[in-house]
Amino acid sequence: MAGTTATERSGTSKGGGTLYRGDLGMWSWVAHRITGVLTFFFLFAHVLDTALVRVSPDAYDKVIETYKNPVVNLFEVGLVGAVLYHALNGIRVMLVDFWAKGPKYQRPMLWTVLVVWVAVMIPGTYFMVVRTVSEMFGGH
Repeated sequence: MAGTTATERSGTSKGGGTLYRGDLGMWSWVAHRITGVLTFFFLFAHVLDTALVRVSPDAYDKVIETYKNPVVNLFEVGLVGAVLYHALNGIRVMLVDFWAKGPKYQRPMLWTVLVVWVAVMIPGTYFMVVRTVSEMFGGH
């Protein structure tokens, strides 16, 4: 097989010999990486804006005030979704790596992660957005 490309090897994937399989496991891997990067950048920004309180409390107050708008609320919902998925999928990855039967059950565990994620995100999104919607349309 030396000197052959991925597309020339047969049986390497479901997708006609390409290296990328595009199945659910690959998408969970991609989502895990993306949610990890998003969480990292949020934490970086959070440390910076929180450190601003030591430099200038007035500037800190202005930055925090800019966060009180509906667009940022939607970003917060996205952040919660990213952190929740990353945490749940991280537990699944650890089980696959360290549990002897993990590889056998990786697909059902992924579906469990997705079901738990949806079950938590539906009420979580409601409670995170209801206050913003109420304030936008004159509620209490």
